[in-house]
Amino acid sequence: MLCFARSSPLQKGKEKIDVIFSRQINKDAKPRHGERSTTPWSSPEGLMARSPYLPRRTGVGPMPVGHHGSYIAFIHPILLSFARTYSPSPPSPLPQQLLRLADENSKMDYVYGPGRNHLFVPGPVNIPDPVIRAMSRQNEDYRSPAVPALTKTLLEDVKKIFKTTTGTPFLFPTTGTGAWESALTNTLSPGDRIVSFSLGQFSLLWIDQQQRLNFQVDVVESDWGHGADLGALETKLSQDAAHTIKAVCIVHNETATGVTNDLHAVRKLLDAYRHPALLLVDGVSSICALDFRMDEWGVDVALTGSQKALSLPTGLGIVCASPRALEASKTAKSVRVFFDWKDYLKFYKMGTYWPYTPSIQLLYGLRAGLDLIFEEGLDNVIKRHTRLGTATRMAVEAWGLKNCTQKEENFSDTVTAVVVPPYIDSAEIVKHAWKRYNLSLGLGLNKVAGKVFRIGHLGNLNELQLLGCLSGVEMVLKDVGYPVKLGSGVAAAAAYLSNATPLIPSRI
Repeated sequence: MLCFARSSPLQKGKEKIDVIFSRQINKDAKPRHGERSTTPWSSPEGLMARSPYLPRRTGVGPMPVGHHGSYIAFIHPILLSFARTYSPSPPSPLPQQLLRLADENSKMDYVYGPGRNHLFVPGPVNIPDPVIRAMSRQNEDYRSPAVPALTKTLLEDVKKIFKTTTGTPFLFPTTGTGAWESALTNTLSPGDRIVSFSLGQFSLLWIDQQQRLNFQVDVVESDWGHGADLGALETKLSQDAAHTIKAVCIVHNETATGVTNDLHAVRKLLDAYRHPALLLVDGVSSICALDFRMDEWGVDVALTGSQKALSLPTGLGIVCASPRALEASKTAKSVRVFFDWKDYLKFYKMGTYWPYTPSIQLLYGLRAGLDLIFEEGLDNVIKRHTRLGTATRMAVEAWGLKNCTQKEENFSDTVTAVVVPPYIDSAEIVKHAWKRYNLSLGLGLNKVAGKVFRIGHLGNLNELQLLGCLSGVEMVLKDVGYPVKLGSGVAAAAAYLSNATPLIPSRI
């Protein structure tokens, strides 16, 4: 209701809030765009100083009111207040995430612009036309015979992308964050000791969730840009003869830094010490794009989100549980309601599958998305992502820039985090790309804010689309003052792709 309200009392209240909020912006508005911020990343002020979209203003007065202006003016101070008062130990990254959300929603009315937006963030990704067409339908009664029949085929085929024959999949109407919570609360009890790797923004957010769910978390730190510290894990396992560690949690592909971790090596360590800890894996930006083998690598719970390599809209959190994880869920004492596997399993046995109303449109979209993957072949999909990742890294090298990921063995084939020179604010690159070329790139997050920009290359994406993105990045780099030779990165990537790209399987 607030989105559309323009009545006098609401408007007066909004104007008061606008003044308060504009004073806050004015207080925090230094340094200006193009200047490196020295404000700590963890402070709301630091985030706002680096925002690529927030308008810089020198006077006190009401913020511009766009399509949702009244709502934004109302909610923005609430988010700021929450961010300044919320402080778990260690300091949570969640306030920054909230502020970023409010920050990006406070820009002027969105103008579509000519052509299509070139979406190269590491998720959400481009949605293929067959998926859009499949979702363009009326609602259906999910208790009718059609929806259980559809769901049954989806559950069977989801197991294929996880590469499991023994796992049990769950389709939750949620995001990856909800899938995290499902994995934790169904397998663990409050106070359980777990080991969790911290090496980027999303592993940090998962650790924050683990701590707030009252688990005892042994955090294994790695410098951002480096992979998981397996030596530290081995030390912990070797000292845990009593098997007090109940789970090891790891993000397979950390999109903040473009780091892919070696899951098989983690499983080898657990097996070497005959340790019974469950292996819980965030595969949000890896499953269906990178090599992932749930059964072979002994993963107990794996999860992904519909908006990543599956190339759907956001809204499905897909979780797959091993027999060991299902057994652990029988004794896990964590409170869960919405994410309770037991409720789903009961409806699986009944053949109706859904304990509550699903999104019919997303289910049909998932059906179309899986069909596209199987038509290409899952292994071919993974090889395509390898080609796109390699081509992107070759372009970055040709530009004379560096990859945030420090070791080749950890290079991600779904996202590349590009380090910029100290005299350039990477947020300026992201803002300029969007404003001038309708190109969406990923911001640097948290510790690497202002230092890197990210190129996402995952999902239903081909070689020519990537080359278009790389040409846009080159123009942006030149515009912001980086001495790049136009065509250098595109030429390097094209030379590789022209030799490496096979015929489209369905057209041979």
